Amino acid sequence: MLLALSGSTNSFLQLCTVLFIFVLVLALTWFATKWIASVQNGRVHGGNIEAVETYRLTANKYIQIVRVGSKYMVLAICKDTVSFLAEITEEQLQLSDGSNESTADFMEFLKKAIKMDKNRKNKE
Repeated sequence: MLLALSGSTNSFLQLCTVLFIFVLVLALTWFATKWIASVQNGRVHGGNIEAVETYRLTANKYIQIVRVGSKYMVLAICKDTVSFLAEITEEQLQLSDGSNESTADFMEFLKKAIKMDKNRKNKE
């Protein structure tokens, strides 16, 4: 009886230890990802080169508007090549500041999915 009790206690402690290590590794991964993202973000913003807009044509072909200094260039980007298409002025662009863009969050998608699931169940 005492032997069975110590075995279950030992198993419980092993489970707790594994869960603690898992949560610790998960937290360290999250912090490391956040730190790397902030370092990369600092490198990207603040240069003279900025990708203004990208339009995907096929799986590996894009048209991209790039600002280099004060000039805007249109580039064709393929798997192995980058080709200069044209130089355009800022007046020719329709730049958006991003304030009027509505970004859907996860809760909106989840509510829509739940509503669709309820409607499907009601039809059955």
